[in-house]
Amino acid sequence: MFMVELFKQNIKTNIRQSSKGNQLKWENEGTWYKADYTGYEGLAEYVISHLLKYTNLNEDEYVLYEPEQIKYKRQIYKGVRSRTFIDGDWQIITLERLFKNVYNESLTSVLWHMSDVKERLEFLVNAIKNITGLNNWGEYICRLFTIDAFFLNEDRYMHNIAVLMNGKGDYKYCPVFDNGAGLLSDTTMDYPMEQDIYQMISEVKSKSVSQNFDEQLDVAENLYGQNLQFLFTKKNVSDIVNNADTYPPEERKRVELIIYSQMNKYKYLFR
Repeated sequence: MFMVELFKQNIKTNIRQSSKGNQLKWENEGTWYKADYTGYEGLAEYVISHLLKYTNLNEDEYVLYEPEQIKYKRQIYKGVRSRTFIDGDWQIITLERLFKNVYNESLTSVLWHMSDVKERLEFLVNAIKNITGLNNWGEYICRLFTIDAFFLNEDRYMHNIAVLMNGKGDYKYCPVFDNGAGLLSDTTMDYPMEQDIYQMISEVKSKSVSQNFDEQLDVAENLYGQNLQFLFTKKNVSDIVNNADTYPPEERKRVELIIYSQMNKYKYLFR
């Protein structure tokens, strides 16, 4: 595989830091690079984004990632690259920052002071809709919750959901991105390779409006309908996973088995 060499001037500080820390990230000539940090995040990003090609999402509604080996200083990292989706004076602003700018309060704190998941979700959707004027926010968040539940993305919280904003105060939806915390990718701390994957699947918690993926997805679907359909097959999964041959066979096999398990659980999402 081709290896890219990156330098200190390419480093980008991440204002959307993960709840588990901050990956090394770089930008060079319109391409973003992310190094693996706690496990096989790059493999997860690549596999999830390529499986999103087999859904009812349009190409501009998600970011496509490709595996990449990255040389930085004296180290070689596994990771991914993607093309930037930010043009002109558009910028990413997280929901936490957006809400704080308008109301001078923490969105996370406001949400988790509510005891009911439905109340949290309705408040979230209405607040962001009122700020941005994006009227399909409920459907958008429901798609995110579907992706998170299926791929077990445990890192979707208010610092990690965002919209695009330009200098004139216009807003657009962000494409789906930043799914590297999915598929039990954190092998360093929470999901070691030697542990039983099915037990660990049952232990993964969401962070958006509930700690239970299915609870927040059920509430979202009841409020805003089922907005995402999956079209991929087991062969699609196998082909995509095994194409990432910079990752060890045991990691690729684990990802494959996790997705097969989720396909069995969420049969209703397939057509």
